[in-house]
Amino acid sequence: MSIFDHVQDRFARVQQEDMSLEEYLALCKRDPGVYASAAERMLEAIGEPNVIDTAKDPRLSRIFSNKVIRRYPAFAEFHGMEEAIEQIVAYFRHAAQGLEERKQILYLLGPVGGGKSSLAERLKLLMERIPFYAIKGSPVYESPLGLFSPEEDGELLEHEYGIAPRYIKSVMSPWAAKRLKEYGGDVSQFRVVRLYPSRLNQIAISKTEPGDENNQDISSLVGKVDIRKLELYSQDDPDAYSFSGGLCRANQGLMEFVEMFKAPIKVLHPLLTATQEGNYNPTEGMGAIPFDGVILAHSNESEWQAFRNNRNNEAFLDRVYIVKVPYCLRVSEEVKIYQKLLEDSSLNAAPCAPDTLRMLAQFSVLSRLKVPENSSIYSKMRVYDGENLKDTDPRAKSIQEYRDAAGVDEGMQGLSTRFAFKILSKVFNFDSLEVAANPVHLLYVLEQALEREQLPSDVFERYLGFIKEFLAPRYVAFIGKEIQTAYLESYSEYGQNIFDRYVTYADFWIQDQEYRDPETGELLNRQSLNEELEKIEKPAGISNPKDFRHEVVNFVLRARAQNNGMNPSWQSYEKLKGVIEHKMFANTEELLPVISFNAKASKSDQKKHEDFVARMVERGYTEKQVRLLSEWYLRVRKSQ
Repeated sequence: MSIFDHVQDRFARVQQEDMSLEEYLALCKRDPGVYASAAERMLEAIGEPNVIDTAKDPRLSRIFSNKVIRRYPAFAEFHGMEEAIEQIVAYFRHAAQGLEERKQILYLLGPVGGGKSSLAERLKLLMERIPFYAIKGSPVYESPLGLFSPEEDGELLEHEYGIAPRYIKSVMSPWAAKRLKEYGGDVSQFRVVRLYPSRLNQIAISKTEPGDENNQDISSLVGKVDIRKLELYSQDDPDAYSFSGGLCRANQGLMEFVEMFKAPIKVLHPLLTATQEGNYNPTEGMGAIPFDGVILAHSNESEWQAFRNNRNNEAFLDRVYIVKVPYCLRVSEEVKIYQKLLEDSSLNAAPCAPDTLRMLAQFSVLSRLKVPENSSIYSKMRVYDGENLKDTDPRAKSIQEYRDAAGVDEGMQGLSTRFAFKILSKVFNFDSLEVAANPVHLLYVLEQALEREQLPSDVFERYLGFIKEFLAPRYVAFIGKEIQTAYLESYSEYGQNIFDRYVTYADFWIQDQEYRDPETGELLNRQSLNEELEKIEKPAGISNPKDFRHEVVNFVLRARAQNNGMNPSWQSYEKLKGVIEHKMFANTEELLPVISFNAKASKSDQKKHEDFVARMVERGYTEKQVRLLSEWYLRVRKSQ
């Protein structure tokens, strides 16, 4: 199918379907979804969640305390927002059941750049997926059921068409009342159309923004008289009225009120009657206009606090369903947010050195966390990401202890995702000759950006401390490991020899047998074997060598059984791999001839260097980055 056919098909699919009122009621009898409320249609659009039992995943079980969580494919791109999304879905679920939520404003509360607007856009997109039915020609897209009286017609409609009384509660609009009078009370003359909500055409979806005290009145919500029609109609005639307000356009759908609490309080009053009573008054002396939709509002915490602290607003506060949308506090999820942002830009194909995004995510999350008592904030960040620190940091607490101590507003302050992405943009464009990102440039750009932000001195020092205490030292260790591993792979035979020898020595030591070296003929007793094993173990800080040796030998024996009696690769057992690396690189000087970019003394050294660079490139670095990071690493190690 060509792009032109695709667009044509989409246009044809959303065109109005015209039917009589009688046909509409017959359709209602067959399919209750025909008269579903906006909340019910939203639930259908959101769809069923993927249910995840976190007890089956060690990392997730630590984060979610073994709970069963729901993840909705409709919100798959919203990383680290499980709690906020679950609350939003709960709001629509309860509203669809006809509970108190159907009379409340859904209010997203969170810091700048936390994802409130993105969530609002996704909800409007979802609202567009399911069609609804309205009286043909109605300027407020009112339900055909509004033509009937709940007191006089409700019982008959329920008996004949199965329509529950709670769906026949909206009033008839002034426009429909005038048409009914013209038809002499014959409701069968009304036609019904099937419509798809549309952001583009403002059908059942609208967006309202606050003005200031001087230029905004309630007409932005309820509409106003069209002065061009006053020549033909009187001022209180529905046909002279412009139903252009946000509530008018969003009936049977969703109205988004951006930065709601920046609007004057007098402007917000129609929202109360619209949500509580299902209708609101226009600016002229006409009858009430129906509203059966969802009002979605969002603003920052400062506006909310100012509004909440004003006692005159108590009636409003009781009608708001608050969903907190804090910043992401999990490093791995923050990385996914950056990856999504990069995918939507021309940088999606630009090289990004390993650990760049993770380092930026760590810095962002650290800025959002509350400093814990008697524990490291870095450990807290790792615990929040689901890591198990039981063996590495005995002072680390459980995720629940950290959360209880931090309170409910953790994540409502700190550096935004927007700030992080601006940093990332500068890092990718830091080198004038290569569009690429690496952690060394990131560290420099971060420091420069913090100085330009003109933060309070205590905040500036705290953020700078994150870089100096946590990020930079750990990156030295990380890039050192990367360089050593790339170097090591070119000497895999050496690593395998150490592995094989260690396993043999450990096996004979465990069996308390002497070992004769087949090459030298030297006989090693248990004491000698122990000394040889310790030469490998001690540089790596193995605290319980006896258990470690048993563990390694048991692993190798199992591996041999599946590998025709051959030893596995020295890199197959992570613990021993780390021990061997310590043994091989106790002295950085060994690396210098291979990793430095100086002129090489021999072809052999040049070949080793080229192999090293090629392996680093395979690991995700550009050649220019290999040079930069290797020289930076050697310089830092030299200065330590």
